[in-house]
Amino acid sequence: MFIVSDTNRMYSSLLSKGKAFEVFKLNSLLDKFQFISPELIFSEIGRNLDDILKRSKLPKEEISEVFSFIKEQVNTIPFEDFNKHASEAESLAPHSKDIQFFALSLAFNNCPIWSDEKAFKEQDKIEIFDTDKLLRLLKESIG
Repeated sequence: MFIVSDTNRMYSSLLSKGKAFEVFKLNSLLDKFQFISPELIFSEIGRNLDDILKRSKLPKEEISEVFSFIKEQVNTIPFEDFNKHASEAESLAPHSKDIQFFALSLAFNNCPIWSDEKAFKEQDKIEIFDTDKLLRLLKESIG
């Protein structure tokens, strides 16, 4: 199952290795979901790396390891592969910065988006999985 991962889930993993990181870690073992994001996501995170280093509860070396791990877990999709859905996504996305995530979801048959942003749930076309729901689904797979 494809799931679009929003930027904040990756930031969360880099800041504290909390629940969002646990989702990536469990999924790497179970291979239940295929996380996808717009291709610019890692360059955006890279531009904010200094801020992440300042705010993180992790040592710099560990942040680097976590970032490399996350990059292995998330497939990036070029904008050209989903840009035809941008106008419809604009009507669904709560903010202009979120249009690419909704357009990517639409391009992948309305696959769920992983986000803890409540505003994402104000539309009813695309299912939004919060971190707790993904953790539950992964843990249920373990048995």
